[in-house]
Formats: sequence, C-alpha cells, structure tokens
Amino acid sequence: MKPTDLSKFHGPIDPGFSGASAASVEATSQATFTAYAEQGFITGIPILAEAQIDELRSEMAELMRPEQASNPLFYEYHHNESADPGTVLFHALGAWRVSRAFHDLIFLPSLVRTAEALLGGPVRLWHDQVFVKPPRDGAVVEWHQDYSYWTRTKPAAHLTCWIGLDDSTEDNGCVRYVPGSHRWDLLPRYHLSKGMSEVFNYLTDEQRAAFDPVPAILKAGEASFHHPFVLHGSYENTSDRPRRAAVINFIRDGVYSDSDEPLLAGVPVIPRGEKVEGRFFPLLSGPNGG
Repeated sequence: MKPTDLSKFHGPIDPGFSGASAASVEATSQATFTAYAEQGFITGIPILAEAQIDELRSEMAELMRPEQASNPLFYEYHHNESADPGTVLFHALGAWRVSRAFHDLIFLPSLVRTAEALLGGPVRLWHDQVFVKPPRDGAVVEWHQDYSYWTRTKPAAHLTCWIGLDDSTEDNGCVRYVPGSHRWDLLPRYHLSKGMSEVFNYLTDEQRAAFDPVPAILKAGEASFHHPFVLHGSYENTSDRPRRAAVINFIRDGVYSDSDEPLLAGVPVIPRGEKVEGRFFPLLSGPNGG
C-alpha cells in the first residue's frame, strides 16, 4: 500500500502531541540574543515534554526499520552514512512526511517562536533530519558548516535546531561547536562521517588558533540552535547509551532558489530566483505554528 505523504498537512495532525508541551524558559531573552550573536549558537533550550520524547523515540524505531530504506517519501535515507563500516551513523531526511510525531514536531510553537526570533521574521521548513549513533559503535560527524550543503538557496537565512531524544554527553558523542566560527567564510564540503581531521586542511592560521570547540551537553528534550556558518561536529558514541536526535532546519520566509535543479530529491523544481515555498516548504509561522 502506498504510504501517506504527510506533507499535504500544513498544521499539526495530533492535538495531543503539541499539547504535551515542556515547561520552557524564555528562549529569546536579550542574553540569548547576545550569546547567539557572539558565539553562533545557544544550547539547553527546553523543548519537549517526556510524553513527546517517548513518542518520538517510538517513531524513530519505526523509521529505522530496514523496509523504510525503499520509502520514496524520504529525501535521503542512510542506514549507515559512516565511511567506516565498523561504525554506524543512521541519518535520514524527510521524517516529517512519514511519521505523525516528527510531522507535528516542526509546528511546535516553542520551536517556531525561537526560530522567528533568531531569524528575525516568519519562518518556513527547509527540511528535517534524524540522526542516531547506537551504543559503542556510533560514528563521528565531521566538522562542517550546514550552509555548505545548502548553497542552492540564497541568502543564507537559515537556522538549525538540534533536539536531543536522549541525554547528550561527551561520552555518547554530543555536538560540539566552535564559538565565533559563524563569522568565518564558507569552507569546502567533504564527507559527513569519515573522520575529524579534514577541516584542518582548509583553516587559516588564525582559525586554527581560534579552534576551541565546546560540547553542547543537553538533557533529553532540550535543544541547541545554531547559525548556518558555525563550525560543528561530534565524536564517536563510546557509551552504552544511544544518542538519538531530531533536527529541524528553518529558513526565513523569502529565501529563494538559486538552482534549476530540485532543491530536495523528489520535490518539484523551484526555478532559480523564485521564492522557496509550497507544499514541501510550509510556512510555520502564524496559526499553524508560532
């Protein structure tokens, strides 16, 4: 039976999911803006309640079932994106089209309001991602800047929200950020999960001296938000616990296509110079989201 494509629904499907909200702090305080402007990221933002975490974990297990590899609704699907077959990095794009919980996550008001504040206006979904590093053999994610994968859109008015579905610690491979690197030029793009040294071939002496990553240690249900140019990566999961994450990539409304090819696999072309919008890039601001 053909799977239902949830991209046709531009609003929450399950009122119970968004109703189980976390007791959050005010994420967009002046201190938050200052930290984001200075460092290129903020961390420890409460997003999910326990019931939401449990539902997303359950849906994640379904998304990882081997038969999902042939599901045409995913933009990308990798049971293992690691260049080392001895380690594992599960990575997929498009869960919002497949899973009700991951679909409703993108409309969560606490997420949308923070994205609006940091991007300075109404926001749309660019795409979502899921990442899993299993216990003991979870692979690395090489140092990279997200926008190096997104140059087919202009301007770089993007924002990434990384949401932990498990406690994220140094031993299970939490994300690490290089403070201030969002002011660097765009670096070349390379394999996402091959090693942790490729980036040093492209850094200037000044950038090498400033390369001092900090770990984003998060409790399950907390999030970090980061600038599309900030350099980040993560080491292996050496713990006995999984490291599962949902990632939402936002764009400010008004970002346009800079390509005459599909912006995402299987999505109709938005001609170069035209605004990114429509069924696959829903507006999240307003009554549907924030």
